[in-house]
Amino acid sequence: MKSVKIEGKDRSGLGKKATRHLRSEGQVPCVIYGGKETLHFSAPVMSFRTLVYTPEFQIAEILLNGKTYKTIVKDIQFDVVTDELNHIDFLELVEGNQVVATLPVKYVGQPQGVKDGGRLEIKIKALNVRTYPKYLREDIVVDIADLQLHGNVRVQDVKAENIEILNSPRIPIASVVTTRALRQAETDAAAAAKGGKAAGKK
Repeated sequence: MKSVKIEGKDRSGLGKKATRHLRSEGQVPCVIYGGKETLHFSAPVMSFRTLVYTPEFQIAEILLNGKTYKTIVKDIQFDVVTDELNHIDFLELVEGNQVVATLPVKYVGQPQGVKDGGRLEIKIKALNVRTYPKYLREDIVVDIADLQLHGNVRVQDVKAENIEILNSPRIPIASVVTTRALRQAETDAAAAAKGGKAAGKK
């Protein structure tokens, strides 16, 4: 699995004035929780670019006081006016403790329904899951090659070993729907068939 290495330094002050000062220096206030202790630190805003601005699921390896903490991002806060990165919460990965994460869905295969003239609609791009750290993965692969016209793939159809999917099981995650051109072709074919029957009766 992909990981991003971030070198942080302890935060001495935790108040609003201290955090404003950190941000003015191009630092992002952060916290790590979920392990034996809660750790407050900061790191340069540029060090988070490949972690924050991507749809990929990655492990954040944070070096702090000579020790590396394996974590995942749990919450990101942006400034409502400037959209600048304001704060990040990290969850420490501890073997034996389950974690809740959001994993991207990777769809593979060309649906049969698309080959028959339909259009693929992706309704969900990521799933909420619960699992142990050792079973975390970059994405959940869903094969949609057998998806037929007017068909759906639902959450309950997704199989991921050692992972519990938390989304409602009946929710569709991908569908193949009829296109306008296909509807028109079906209408024309039905009209032609009806006309042929009428001519035959005469």
